[in-house]
Amino acid sequence: MAQHYYTVSWDQLHRDSKALAWRLSTMTPFDGIVAITRGGLIPAAIIARELECRLIETVSIVTYDDERRGEPRITKPPVAAGDGTGFLIIDDLVDTGTTARQVRALLPRAHFATVYAKPAGKELVDTFITEVSQDTWILFPWDTEAQFVAPIMRKA
Repeated sequence: MAQHYYTVSWDQLHRDSKALAWRLSTMTPFDGIVAITRGGLIPAAIIARELECRLIETVSIVTYDDERRGEPRITKPPVAAGDGTGFLIIDDLVDTGTTARQVRALLPRAHFATVYAKPAGKELVDTFITEVSQDTWILFPWDTEAQFVAPIMRKA
């Protein structure tokens, strides 16, 4: 379990994702976006709208089971992005850098941006908005209600 928790509301995630889009808007137009599933999907949608980018690809790398970190597994590669040239990679968070290293290896020429960054992984991304301490677990709005709620499929 984490030592600290930081709750992010839907409104805050939207504001922070839009701030990231604003920062990215000064860069060369991107040919497409690669959203890292699942956490990068919603920030990628917000950023795609703001940057008027219509080509969205995904990459799925499984590294967490609840709060336990495991060996990364690529379950869906970003085929349409090639080596990443002209693409923008979006994720919600870079933590230890495990996922970021995997995605960088797949898309070495892409620009990598996250909404939130922790010290151990922030050097692996090109752009981020908010830094949080390494011992903080971010509670994203899709993981919480008034209290933590397990995914529907796990309740069955």
